[in-house]
Amino acid sequence: MNAETIKKASAVYFTLLKEKVIDENSEHFQTYFDPEVRQTVLLLADESGTYIIEAPKRIHLVVQPTGSVFATNFTHLKDKHKQVETKKHFHLISIIIMSFLAAIDRNQAAKIRTKREGISYYALERQVNDLIIKWESILKNQPTFGEEERIDMKEVVTSWKYMEVDSDDFGLKKGNRRTRIGLIAGAMRLLETEGLIVILDRDDIAKVIPKNELFERIEYLYHDYDRYELFKKLMTSEEDEHAENPSN
Repeated sequence: MNAETIKKASAVYFTLLKEKVIDENSEHFQTYFDPEVRQTVLLLADESGTYIIEAPKRIHLVVQPTGSVFATNFTHLKDKHKQVETKKHFHLISIIIMSFLAAIDRNQAAKIRTKREGISYYALERQVNDLIIKWESILKNQPTFGEEERIDMKEVVTSWKYMEVDSDDFGLKKGNRRTRIGLIAGAMRLLETEGLIVILDRDDIAKVIPKNELFERIEYLYHDYDRYELFKKLMTSEEDEHAENPSN
């Protein structure tokens, strides 16, 4: 490994650290695929606890959930994202994001539809609410529901159930994180910060358009995680049951 290779690999890796994704139009895209540079970038990623995703037209850098020098603990997450006030909010935001991912991670027709039309905050609110009602119903007969998946279902259900949909004050409703719409706006901002979605019509009925980068992240990363598939099953089982039941 010579100095020139290290210099090129460092340029690629630190650009990825800054941008998170580089596409085929970047000067670093072709450089990355030089075998020696690629090997060095992969070594840098592995040693720092990050992970490279090679999609056809983009290269992603993601942080490993554990053992990474870039991993963010809850305190640092709160400092970076003010909408994450407490662990209760963090858990609800995680449920919202996972519900959104489950909605778009389906067949090709669903992907095309969501890329064309997007999902409004209010549609996502109804979707999460239906899910919470379903979980509440299960909890009545199965109080330990969620323990195996390490989800505090009772707190999630209670917190969401008694949260207002949005504020009567139009000017505050998008920013009031104590309402469901405000919390959804905060959750979507996390994905927007990562460059994975576009948010349209913020001042009216905001809606989310997933970007190709998000579908690639799902395809090349999340599908390899058993916990993602477990969570997705929790989010979609009711929908699948309805689809299989011709009386619905």
